[in-house]
Amino acid sequence: MAHHDHDHSHAPDNFGFAFAAGIALNTVFVAAELGFGYAANSLALISDAVHNFSDVIALMLAWAAGWLARRRPTPQHTYGYRRASILAALVNAGLLLIAVGAIAVEAVDRIREPAEVAGRTVVWVAALGIVVNGATALLFMRGRHGDLNIRGAFLHMAADAGVSLGVVVAAFGIMLTGWLWIDPAISLAIAAVVLASGWGLARDSVNLALDGVPKGIELADVKDYLGRLEGVTEVHDLHVWAMSTNETALTAHLVRPGGYDDEFLHHVCAELSHRFNIHHATLQIEAGSDACKLAPAEVV
Repeated sequence: MAHHDHDHSHAPDNFGFAFAAGIALNTVFVAAELGFGYAANSLALISDAVHNFSDVIALMLAWAAGWLARRRPTPQHTYGYRRASILAALVNAGLLLIAVGAIAVEAVDRIREPAEVAGRTVVWVAALGIVVNGATALLFMRGRHGDLNIRGAFLHMAADAGVSLGVVVAAFGIMLTGWLWIDPAISLAIAAVVLASGWGLARDSVNLALDGVPKGIELADVKDYLGRLEGVTEVHDLHVWAMSTNETALTAHLVRPGGYDDEFLHHVCAELSHRFNIHHATLQIEAGSDACKLAPAEVV
């Protein structure tokens, strides 16, 4: 016997306004940063603009994926388009890593051939970046714990605000010391920040794309909870995977010789939601000892 449970009370929030505002603000800022960066001959400013442009694309992809994820299932796509959010996170991670390579190559070239930098212009533009990126990050702050896409947007913007602060420090350093190598050095630091955020996003999104257990859930803890349920003598064919960047599914076979009732199943599904943030559970209850073991091997 099987029971299937949905908990639609945990539907993801709509961050449409946050995405629209973030994209608009950052598009205008990227254009200004590129123009002033070339005028000031600042590689740090130009490299930060490249990074910010990749974030604009990331916000667009995440917004589109979020819209697709809310579309209803169809006979051909019985889970809907939830996985679009995972694919968007994966593409965004790739864009970040490509940006790292471009910034690093330019920085090394500038270290070999230093150039004058208009420090005051860099300070004012980068200071504006702190405001723009910081404000955008705040728009995504409330959703950063429950959705990989939203967390990615928040971390990108928060990191950008920190990077802009670094650019301000570099400009002041050049004005005070005259050391031109500070500008490309800060560019390499920017590349390191982008690499750190991009690598983390890539790792998590690849894990979800391969149906890995989502971050924050320990499969052994889930199996232990199910195994300690009243009347349950065995748990097998347990699988936990991400349907999207904010929805987790579970299937499991529970051997329970005494059978089951609706109260038992509703309690288990409610506890899976509360304890492990698993809202889409399908449980098969088996009364006999000749359990139907479909998986080739147990992993826990």
